[in-house]
Amino acid sequence: MKILLVDGTIIGTKTGVLLEQVKDYIEEINKDYTLEIIKLSNYEHQFVDGRPFQQYNDDMKLLVSKFDQADGFIFATPIFQGSIPGVLKNTFDFLHPKSMRYKPVSIVANGGTFQHHLVVENQLKPILDYFKCLVTPNYVYTQTNHFDENNKIIDKDVHVRLKELARVFVLYADMSQNLTKEATIRIN
Repeated sequence: MKILLVDGTIIGTKTGVLLEQVKDYIEEINKDYTLEIIKLSNYEHQFVDGRPFQQYNDDMKLLVSKFDQADGFIFATPIFQGSIPGVLKNTFDFLHPKSMRYKPVSIVANGGTFQHHLVVENQLKPILDYFKCLVTPNYVYTQTNHFDENNKIIDKDVHVRLKELARVFVLYADMSQNLTKEATIRIN
């Protein structure tokens, strides 16, 4: 099973630190997964503007290909100005509506205050619902006090919650293997 751990920003390091920790916890549970961390900062982005897909650059085509080929996702996002970064939303805008259908997704986020956790509920989860993802119910939100000056996670409860997120994600990933990725409706 191929899992993408997506660092949904082009600046900062806390989301990358969170992803590395989640990756370690998933590997403790299931070593058979292929886990790949992708940093949106490593790609040359273009705005989705309605042109034919073939006219976008190779980096954007590669990103779409990685999403299409993945069996599950962990998204890490900072919260800026009460919202997800534009680069993450733009990445979602490139994807076909079926690209993440019935694939497991977990979310980790980081913001400057405790109140910004609502961005996950009000912005990110509705986007993932549109894609019909299997979103785990236990996202992890962190804020500045959970890290030391070197951006190492120092809050023990955050570690407990990240480990539980990994456990639930693996259960959702196993469950997703029995679901077809195409919509099948039978009317009797």
